[in-house]
Amino acid sequence: MRLVIASNNVKKRKEIASILGALGIEIVAPEDTTLVDVEENADSFADNAKLKADAFAEANQCAALADDSGLCVDALNGAPGVYSSRYAGANASDADNNKKLLRDLQGKENRHAHFACALHLSLPDGRALTAEGRVEGVIRRSPEGHGGFGYDPLFFCPELGKVFAETSAEEKASVSHRGRALRMLAGKLASLD
Repeated sequence: MRLVIASNNVKKRKEIASILGALGIEIVAPEDTTLVDVEENADSFADNAKLKADAFAEANQCAALADDSGLCVDALNGAPGVYSSRYAGANASDADNNKKLLRDLQGKENRHAHFACALHLSLPDGRALTAEGRVEGVIRRSPEGHGGFGYDPLFFCPELGKVFAETSAEEKASVSHRGRALRMLAGKLASLD
């Protein structure tokens, strides 16, 4: 199967390829396809993933996989949520988003959060496969570690005993929201006829 990954995030694509590539799936980067500009204007991760996957599948006449994921913080009523990548503004950097998150959490004792990931795979024959993953954690009071991306320097994962920015790619994928969703999707793909 030829599969377009509908994401410009190279680190996300690498994580996806490491799990789905083991199934013998040919992973294609969006820059090697017909590019589609998709406005992520849905209210849920699942709906945003569907918008992207459907658009790339139609434009390229092949299977397309999209994910939408983000950080949901209890004390902020689930924010940043679907706005995670643009929490501090449309052109915000990861550092900008992290600074805004820490400002918004000032004075709040409840630091519980979770990462959520929704995957949507649109197949050329009109079928679709979906999967979701989630990992629980706590937001640190200042950034730690030097790896990862996004909110990884602030997200402490109790299962690993450290922030995501201190983990190897393999460690993170073993418990991450995207890793869990990808393993679920891989199981569904393996049973396709």
